[in-house]
Amino acid sequence: MEKNKVLIVYGTRYGATKSTVEEIARVLQEEDFVVKIVNVKEEKVRSIAEYELVIIGSGMRMERWVSKVEGFLKKYNEDLKKKKVAIFVSSGGLALMVYKGELEEIERVTKKYLEDKASKYALNPISMTMFGGVWDYNQMSKIFIKFLEAERENFIAAGFKETEPGVYDTRNWDDIRNWTRELVKKVRM
Repeated sequence: MEKNKVLIVYGTRYGATKSTVEEIARVLQEEDFVVKIVNVKEEKVRSIAEYELVIIGSGMRMERWVSKVEGFLKKYNEDLKKKKVAIFVSSGGLALMVYKGELEEIERVTKKYLEDKASKYALNPISMTMFGGVWDYNQMSKIFIKFLEAERENFIAAGFKETEPGVYDTRNWDDIRNWTRELVKKVRM
C-alpha cells in the first residue's frame, strides 16, 4: 500500500455520481493524492492492495444502490476491512427531504443507505455521507415520471432550476468539497 493513493469506485444511473466523483478527485489531487477513478459499470477493479483509501460511491434509485457497486463490496469485502474506507451516495431526493424538513426520513435513509450498508459488510468507514443528485426526467421511465411529476413543483419551490430541459441538479458543490477536505484530514491522522 502506498500513502496518498486513492481509489474511487462508483456506479451512476443518470451521470450525477460521475461528476461528483470527478470533483472529489480534483480536491484530493489538490491535496497531493494520486487518484484512480473506476466506474464499475465500465471497468473491472483488479486489486485494491496499493491504495491507502478506497472511496465507494453509488447513485440511488428506488432506495437501491447500483448493483455493480454492491458487487464490488461483496468481492473486496475482506480487503476493504483492512483499508481506510469512505462511502457516499448521491440521491436527488435528499434535497427535497431537506427542503420539506423531513428529518425523520433523512435519518431513515441515512441509516438504510449508509449505516446498514457498512454494517452489512462489517466495514468501519472513516466517513459516510449523502449528497444531492440529479433528477433527469428525460431518462426516467414513463411510470417513474408519472410517480415523480409532482416533485417538479417542489424542485422549483426549493430554488432548483432546470440545468437543461427536464434536468434538476440538487447537488451542493461546497458540501462535496468540504466533505472531501475533511476526509483528507481523517486520512492523514
